[in-house]
Amino acid sequence: MGALKIGLQLYTVRDNTEKDFEGTLRAVAAMGYEGVEFAGYGGISAEEMKALLTELNLTAIGSHISLEQLENNLEGEIEYLKTIGARYGVLPYLQEKDRGSDEKWLALIEKLDRFGEAFRQNGLIFGYHNHEFEFTDKLDGGYVFDAIYEKVAPERLQVEMDIGWVQYSGLDPLAYIAKYKGRLPLLHLKDYRKGEPGEQIDTVELGQGDLDLPSIIASAEKADVEWIIVEQDRCANPSLEAVKTSKQWLNENYKG
Repeated sequence: MGALKIGLQLYTVRDNTEKDFEGTLRAVAAMGYEGVEFAGYGGISAEEMKALLTELNLTAIGSHISLEQLENNLEGEIEYLKTIGARYGVLPYLQEKDRGSDEKWLALIEKLDRFGEAFRQNGLIFGYHNHEFEFTDKLDGGYVFDAIYEKVAPERLQVEMDIGWVQYSGLDPLAYIAKYKGRLPLLHLKDYRKGEPGEQIDTVELGQGDLDLPSIIASAEKADVEWIIVEQDRCANPSLEAVKTSKQWLNENYKG
């Protein structure tokens, strides 16, 4: 069990990467983040991205890759990750058309197994990132979240747990972190405030919401998490300001 490394999911600052990808990476590096998780590459070639990351001393943690891209450009996505020195490729989200029935979930599980084997053969690690619907949908009498990992072997699929969505779903985040010890290299650290029933999750900077983040971080250490990755789905404040505030909270509350 070592110190957790601190990364940022670049989806959080997508409004900035759309305008100036390189400038955004420079700003993130200046805040002290150790690594970044991509959600698109802004049209930058893998070779150029690798050089930029090296210059900024930023680790490429991995990338969120859509189901469509995994189905249509699997080899290309894997090669990009290998070139920039990333270890992880993660399916981040499912459109409604791809979920909602036993048949659709079982079809997805078959795809996850196939994608995971391709990543494994290339020396990479494949993961799945949850939202709340994996805890509202059921398969084989249990949550889809658990069924996915029961049906796909660990060497083909690891867990990228979004702890904000776990708590939002009414489950115990500490228990779920402990349950997946040894299979949970990536933890999305997210804070939110409760809204009215049925309202969208109101994500906020770390330390400004309802989650017991110190306990979550301590549990992540015990579960052998490698990276805690800051993510904020929507930012009320300017996004670069928001992720700087979250990093400052981590500086003050996690000493490693």
